[in-house]
Amino acid sequence: MPPQAADPDAALVARMATGDESALGALYDRFATTIHTIAFYLLGQADEAEDAVEETFWQAWREASRYDASRGAVSTWLSTIARSRALDRQRAWRRRAEDPLDTTGATSADAIDRSDAMAPAPDPQRNAEAAERARDISAALAKLPAEQREVIVLAYFGGLSQSEIASRTSLPLGTVKTRARLALEKLRAPLAQHREGVQ
Repeated sequence: MPPQAADPDAALVARMATGDESALGALYDRFATTIHTIAFYLLGQADEAEDAVEETFWQAWREASRYDASRGAVSTWLSTIARSRALDRQRAWRRRAEDPLDTTGATSADAIDRSDAMAPAPDPQRNAEAAERARDISAALAKLPAEQREVIVLAYFGGLSQSEIASRTSLPLGTVKTRARLALEKLRAPLAQHREGVQ
């Protein structure tokens, strides 16, 4: 489409729609500061704003094929997504404040830790299943792009938080989060048979 060809931002979104992850990185580098400013203005907390930025670019990645340049610039499209994600977070805060017993904030990792702590001692069958799972995970990781594999290995095998990974690799936190999200999406299908062990 000629308007997209003339608009470098729209061209990046068009490349994202074809699965070009480098285009997502370029779009992030171009707009992350602006989107963070919007999110921080609405949320008032840096950590929450960073999460909203990550969610914004993840949604943009998933919905790139639906972007319509005739309805507004890429900056407007991203800003609208960011505002929606920030408002979603505000609504979630209110729900948690109204229901202090709400436990939906527990992470999947917390659930895994609890289930591991309660699990009985492994038996030979479990050992065999664990070995098979380890082989499948290793094979799936080997197929990831190196930069995504690095983030996953540091997080899940090195025990580092995303902030620690950003510090160690000198990458922006949003880039770390985006790479982790993309990697996990790619790992979902090949590891589906082990889902109860990796969710």
